[in-house]
Amino acid sequence: MKEKFFHSTYGFRFKGEQLERVAGLLSLGKEVRTEHSYRWDGRERKEKGAIVFQYTLNGQGGAITIGDKTTTLTKGHAFFVKLPSDHCYYLPKESDLWEFAYITLYGQEAQTYYEKIVAKHGPILTLPTDSTPIKHIFRLLEKAETTGISQGYEASGYAYSFLMECMSYFEHEKERKENLPIAVAKAITFMEKNYATDITLDHIVEVSGLSKYHFNRLFKRTMEEPPIQYLAKIRVHHAMELLQQKELSMEEIAREVGYTNGNYFSKVFKNIIGVTPSNYRNTQSYMPVDRLFIDY
Repeated sequence: MKEKFFHSTYGFRFKGEQLERVAGLLSLGKEVRTEHSYRWDGRERKEKGAIVFQYTLNGQGGAITIGDKTTTLTKGHAFFVKLPSDHCYYLPKESDLWEFAYITLYGQEAQTYYEKIVAKHGPILTLPTDSTPIKHIFRLLEKAETTGISQGYEASGYAYSFLMECMSYFEHEKERKENLPIAVAKAITFMEKNYATDITLDHIVEVSGLSKYHFNRLFKRTMEEPPIQYLAKIRVHHAMELLQQKELSMEEIAREVGYTNGNYFSKVFKNIIGVTPSNYRNTQSYMPVDRLFIDY
């Protein structure tokens, strides 16, 4: 599904000691650049003490030179740099379009976590579009576009949360996926991409390349639960987000996450969460969340 933003940029200038001591949000945006005059020299930037995370979404991409090394940035590539420093990013002559999203942060803790990430993983990073740090940026863009971000504590929380999403992804989620058996990794990727369709165990097994017997044993041993249960948790995870959209009916949400029957969806949801989706949506005592941890 395409994001609704095409070219939106937002700047933030809040006061508060927590912004300097912990983390602050300086700017946020999603842009499409087609002009070859697009160029930012990190040695000339005035935002002293800031850090920029920029992620390529589409197009032939851009390029960044850090020191004496130049890297071409295509879909899925991000860079993490501090300002000012010896780097320059731009739209190269051989590229006609660079679509990207970015977030600029500052603060002492932001600098600390930036240094940790770059020291271990380098300034050039690779992330899928549906990874948690990228989804966090798009949630912030939607927030800025709709209700706005109106005070410093709110902005500081969002900035710090982004850094924690990055730490979690690179230290745990990415490492876990890279260490999975190939058959299990293929199956999980297939489920994450196709959860909204009517996929069955046979479809998942086919992707794994193993027999049904060996795949089920391997998946359960690796993930500590059967593949269909894992798929159900992926679907419920996405249903939690959709339940915040009050205009969607239960039948519509069920179809959006891969169930053809609303009653069956409700049963699966209750088995995992402990309440029906209707009760979860309507009961004030349940705090609405963007993400739910369900013991994957």
